[in-house]
Amino acid sequence: MARRMVATSSWLLLLIGLALAAGVLQARAQPDSIGFISIDCGLPGTANSVDDATKLSYAPDAAFTDAGSNHNISVEFINPTLATRHLTARSFPDGGGARSCYTLRLPVAGGLKYLLRAEFLYGNYDGLNRPPIFDLYAGVNFWSRVNVSSPDELVRREAILVAPDDFVQVCLVNTGSGTPFISALELRPLKNSLYPQANATQGLVLLGRVNFGADEIVRYPDDPRDRVWPPRVNSAAWDVISTTRKVQNLKDDKFEVPSMVMQTAIVPRNGSNTNSIWFFWDSVPQPNDRTPGYMAIMHFSELQLLSSNAALREFIVSINDDVWSSPRGFRPDYLFSDAIYSTAPLQRSPRYNVSIDSTANSTLPPFINAAEVFSVISTTSAVTDSSDVSAIMDIKANYRLKKNWAGDPCSPKTYAWDGLTCSDAVPPDRPRITSVNISYSGLDGDISSSFANLKAVKNLDLSHNNLTGSIPDSLSQLPSLTVLDLTGNQLSGSIPPGLIKRIQDGSLTLRHDNNPNLCTNDTSSCQPAKAGKSKLAVYIAVPVVLVVVIVSVVALLYYLVPRRKEQGPTTNTVMPQNETPMGHAPAPLPPGDDAYAQAQSSLRLENRRFTYKELEMITNNFQRVLGQGGFGKVYNGFLEDGTQVAVKLRSESSNQGAREFLLEAEILTRIHHRNLVSMIGYCKDGQYMALVYEYMSEGTLHEQIAGNGRNGRCITWWQRLRIALDSAQGTFF
Repeated sequence: MARRMVATSSWLLLLIGLALAAGVLQARAQPDSIGFISIDCGLPGTANSVDDATKLSYAPDAAFTDAGSNHNISVEFINPTLATRHLTARSFPDGGGARSCYTLRLPVAGGLKYLLRAEFLYGNYDGLNRPPIFDLYAGVNFWSRVNVSSPDELVRREAILVAPDDFVQVCLVNTGSGTPFISALELRPLKNSLYPQANATQGLVLLGRVNFGADEIVRYPDDPRDRVWPPRVNSAAWDVISTTRKVQNLKDDKFEVPSMVMQTAIVPRNGSNTNSIWFFWDSVPQPNDRTPGYMAIMHFSELQLLSSNAALREFIVSINDDVWSSPRGFRPDYLFSDAIYSTAPLQRSPRYNVSIDSTANSTLPPFINAAEVFSVISTTSAVTDSSDVSAIMDIKANYRLKKNWAGDPCSPKTYAWDGLTCSDAVPPDRPRITSVNISYSGLDGDISSSFANLKAVKNLDLSHNNLTGSIPDSLSQLPSLTVLDLTGNQLSGSIPPGLIKRIQDGSLTLRHDNNPNLCTNDTSSCQPAKAGKSKLAVYIAVPVVLVVVIVSVVALLYYLVPRRKEQGPTTNTVMPQNETPMGHAPAPLPPGDDAYAQAQSSLRLENRRFTYKELEMITNNFQRVLGQGGFGKVYNGFLEDGTQVAVKLRSESSNQGAREFLLEAEILTRIHHRNLVSMIGYCKDGQYMALVYEYMSEGTLHEQIAGNGRNGRCITWWQRLRIALDSAQGTFF
């Protein structure tokens, strides 16, 4: 059953229906205040975990996926240095199919460049002592193979990508070599100017990142992008040089390496009789590319002030004996970060040998501060049309469909959703959903309005389910629909005129057998006389019952309200444990201020207090307006755990001051009733005041009466009577 939102006074909303499905929440989870999405996979409950090193908060993953199960790693693999997020894991023994996915919502509509990182610590969570091998996908594009070789090995996969839509999906694919699992998932937004090698057609997959000369890992907050920079030293071959002074980034820097990373470097060991630095990396074959193409980025900053004109540091960088830098030599600037980097993949090789050699003119040995190596993956696989994705995801959530419906509905074809047929497409075109067959799927309730958003669908088969209610006329507006099969349901009402017209002109075949309550032209249930009598009975009975109910409620209020007043004021507020005892009360407040102080105390204890910046993040800068009243506008928003909320922000024209606002908020804090909407929290941040309510998804009462709600139907007289009764009970309470 869906939730419905009805308009009322400044604080009274009517609650009808149940909570939103968890499948809707997974697609709505939001970044934190710095734009990061951090997920502790397998963490139970609703409380976040906190990383000891970065102090970043990691959310449980239930709001991001609807598959898999939670596990704890074995005690034997727990040690004091292990990050909290690695103590748990989520595994996907079936996941409804070979592919199981996480969905992460982004703060922009597409084109965002981001760093995506997944971490895997097996820890013998299943007691089988068989680490698995499986594939990892970023959306519809292959990312990497995950090969966990031992229970205590931490495997990390990182990529820099450009998002085609306002969400990112990370999918684990079972390859038949063990159950896929994951320990943590992290998304970090990047400026689009960074890492120019990553674009809409190709992504960068990290092979290795090195901080030469350092003695500890550098990441957030020292690196605002939260890249992980592991240290690397080799005392047998290298000496370390360093500085405590800040190393600046160049203007329009393409990588923005943090100063802490650039403050150390390595040089050839003194007395080694060499003016060269050597290191290498090996190619790592992937299932779809046995010899991937690699791009290298090497970072340099002179850390020693060369005061003498005779002091010169100049060097050449070569890879596999091919000069990679300028053959004239490279001279890094003092305390400024610079880089030599690939703009195209290097010539493919099983091993890449790097040599940094001083030129003949150089009087000082070469050095290097840091390096990054990436393989290149194609991101040209076509993703399904975004409007089709939104529609079919809403349908999945509405009916709580499990199946193998995970990831992109159409791509890759190997993992396309059961029951869907999609058109072929060559980028920049996108596949469209052309056929939906979810017969015998246990669907119940009304026919979702989201079906009408599948604009390219030709065949829609909803037969042999338990669908009720009427057939929405909006289905007649699907331009490509040729077959609509509703056989074997519990539909009622008449066939809409739009569909009848389509049937008559031969553009649509409608199958509707075995719907005993459906009114068709060839059944006796459609005779006008009976319908007229039925409507007449309703027209007579409902007003009479409604008048009786209203009179009864008014009489009840008349007799009961005075009695409540005689009982004296009461409060449900629980006082804090450190509240001053009555015998040692502080000096009394000025007249009229006691209620104001009580409201502040109650709010501090019972509800979450939001800052204005948090409201900006929750509402995406107050982008979508739900409505407006005397207090101010109401905005749509999402909390960090994916909960959808309504944020009522006080306008400058409101005549309600801080005292009145806090007193009203305190009342809402104390009131709990099944016919009253719950208040989640409030904001009193300087001049900004707002109330945060749970969200009612089905529009206003006015829209429901006028037939402008999501399902396009007017509510019945009996539903209106029920609303009137519930409203009276809520108001009386």
